[in-house]
Amino acid sequence: MVLHTAATAFTNYGDGHNATKDAAITQLTTTFEQRVEGSAPYPVTVLQGADGLALGAVQDEQVLVGTAGQPLAPLEGARAADGRVVEAPGYEVLSYGEVVGAQGELSDLRVPVSEQAEDGALRTDDGRTAYAYKPALVYDEGADAMVAVDDTVYADTGEGAFAGPDGEALRPGWRVFVGLDNFAAIFDLAVLGRPFVSVTLWTFAFAILSVALTFFLGLLLAILLNDEKLRFRGVYRAIIFLPYAFPAFLSILIWAGLLNADYGFVNQVLLGGAGVPWLENPWLARASLLLVNLWLGFPYMFLVTTGALQAIPQEVYESSEMDGAGPVRQFGWITLPMLMVAVGPLLIASFAMNFNNFNVIYLLTRGGPQDLESTTGVGATDILISFVYKIAFAGGSNDYGLASALSILIFIMVAVISALTFRRSKALEEIS
Repeated sequence: MVLHTAATAFTNYGDGHNATKDAAITQLTTTFEQRVEGSAPYPVTVLQGADGLALGAVQDEQVLVGTAGQPLAPLEGARAADGRVVEAPGYEVLSYGEVVGAQGELSDLRVPVSEQAEDGALRTDDGRTAYAYKPALVYDEGADAMVAVDDTVYADTGEGAFAGPDGEALRPGWRVFVGLDNFAAIFDLAVLGRPFVSVTLWTFAFAILSVALTFFLGLLLAILLNDEKLRFRGVYRAIIFLPYAFPAFLSILIWAGLLNADYGFVNQVLLGGAGVPWLENPWLARASLLLVNLWLGFPYMFLVTTGALQAIPQEVYESSEMDGAGPVRQFGWITLPMLMVAVGPLLIASFAMNFNNFNVIYLLTRGGPQDLESTTGVGATDILISFVYKIAFAGGSNDYGLASALSILIFIMVAVISALTFRRSKALEEIS
């Protein structure tokens, strides 16, 4: 998967550039057709043969049958009734339901009218009436170009498309190697540079703040509930752990309803009918995301830090008290350093997870509110992974090559940060 993504990042793979050049030529020839002038409609019957679909027609009381590879020709032993083929040896007459079921294959079927190319080929959309069409574009293999009926030449641009003298490109094109063009587009301020910078900054802020807020809230609650003299300590711990027990996607959708500006519980009940645009204002939407992510993440940090606190020897605290250290100094010089040794790798993993936390972004805000001045569809709360999703699937162009290049950059960012942080965490191990 990683190798495939890396390979795609150096191509123009996307809408209009999905397949090979041969497939594009075939599609262009099929798509750009014009009806043969003066040709009459053909009442046809759809047949199923050993080699695929065929069309049967009745002309001068004679049954003609043709396939994609064979022009219409008389078929011995075939019968017709009321101008329709009812029996054709070697073929099965398809019912209306069967024709509907084979609509995809039928729309691609072209049956030559005769051996003469200028007579065109029959094409039918409903399986009952066909018309003769001929290509409006023909591929000239010698010139490596598509030639229109008006003699306009669409030459191969070398960029996966045929283009005319005015620069107009025919679609579809085909997939080609584009080198570093996708990466250059990401950093080009006129293309993706501006939204890429803003999204990257918010992604780092979102990941760092999410980890910091969940860790310190979880740690605070763990310290408060670590006192053995506290009554009902187990009950409190169970209640705190409840948000982590519910499916995250369900919790996010509930929060989306609670924060709805028009009928959400927060505005209507807690704020007495206020119309606070929690998910419509850029900064409030970001704050809401951090709040929801805090709700989802602090129970896990509480659980982890509780175990880590209980693993710290009590004798260490007793020795520090004898040396005159108070609670604040004990936390700064003993608790936090020893906790970081135990939970440091988990914090790195949590950062990597939040760096690519697509679910909370998509389910709560869908990356919005959208920047209407941007052509990428990017929103104020989009992080890099949701930005990749919009480029690949929701931006209208489905640019998989560009999305793959962004994915490679995300991989590099997370790998470098993780490597540096792990290196720093080894330094913390010296404390222990």
